Amino acid sequence: MSVVAVLLLLFPVAPALLPSAQIILAACKTVGGGSTYFDVQFCEEALGSVAGSVHSLNYQDLGGLAVGLLANNATSTRDKIGRLLRGGGGGGGDVKLKPENDAAVGWCLQSCWSLYGGIVEDGSASSAAIKAGKLGEATAILEKAADAAKKCEDGFGKGSVASPLTTEDDDAYKLAKLGVALLRFA
Repeated sequence: MSVVAVLLLLFPVAPALLPSAQIILAACKTVGGGSTYFDVQFCEEALGSVAGSVHSLNYQDLGGLAVGLLANNATSTRDKIGRLLRGGGGGGGDVKLKPENDAAVGWCLQSCWSLYGGIVEDGSASSAAIKAGKLGEATAILEKAADAAKKCEDGFGKGSVASPLTTEDDDAYKLAKLGVALLRFA
């Protein structure tokens, strides 16, 4: 057996990360390591899902990716709300509304429809602000989006009904806070 083969058996080589994965990991450890809003894993999975093999990313670029993910989340959540309001269920195995909760859930869904509409509308403004280097403006828009997602989820609790949007609200909140954290380091 050759010396190289013995060394490889004794010291296995970890697979090399793509440059974008290395950048994302470093950024996620920086912004997510002590965050109370999201963890490193959420950050890595979110940004890794869209960064591809880009070799040059900075915090501003990563913040822009988080804004894009938030916009996609908000659009699909708004579509789900529309299906729920039409009585078609939310898709993906979601439970249809129960007649005894229709009024309370319907009111909450209408509120969420409006809140997510605001997130969708503000997405392009946030992206434009990032591209123009107006990071304070973009951060304010993202904070507003985080508040909207939280307000949507809280509405179900106030109505004493189960939320069919818990996962989506949680993801939107975390994505908005991720964007804020990344832009603070830009």
